[in-house]
Amino acid sequence: MAVLAQQLVISRCPHCGVDSPTLESILSNPIETYNVEGANLRYWRVYRCVRCGSLVTAATRGHISSPVTEIYPAPILVDDAIPNIARAYLTQAINSINAPAGAVMLCASSVDAMLKEKGYVKGSLYARIDQANKDHLITDGMKEWAHEIRLDANDQRHADQNAILPSITDAQRVIKFTQAFGEFLFVLPARIERGKADALSSANKNL
Repeated sequence: MAVLAQQLVISRCPHCGVDSPTLESILSNPIETYNVEGANLRYWRVYRCVRCGSLVTAATRGHISSPVTEIYPAPILVDDAIPNIARAYLTQAINSINAPAGAVMLCASSVDAMLKEKGYVKGSLYARIDQANKDHLITDGMKEWAHEIRLDANDQRHADQNAILPSITDAQRVIKFTQAFGEFLFVLPARIERGKADALSSANKNL
């Protein structure tokens, strides 16, 4: 578990996704903060990723040697409610953000797997997204979002030899879409079902 040392030991940089990043503290000593009432003591350090130069902030509560309790930006985790194959592709995309063309293709594979899980198996990726919208599985906004990003950039490059390779910014946008797609199709419905089950269980206990 990470502690607030001169180097922050986490599995991947939240910005560039590099494995086992070197995150060096840019402060000689931690900073103490309190709330307006003098409570909620936390110690903070700011770290710089040697690879990408981005900053990561970490905090611990109560004692400087205690495990880190907060990291900003938080490492991205893929919810278990997303089916295994789609979750694996999305996780790999997040971890390979520093290789944007690959990350975009992995996201496309993740969305493809999600659609197949819902029974959409024929046609191009965009055609299936459009059909899912016509069937009211996804919203108009989500369909439009899919068309705005370079989700199917690999197919576009085959069609246009002059097409520009995706940038890290492109990959970040596609990853955000893929996360939202999975949230909408799988994560939110799973949470609703858990909430309904909890409410029913609570009601039965009160009988």
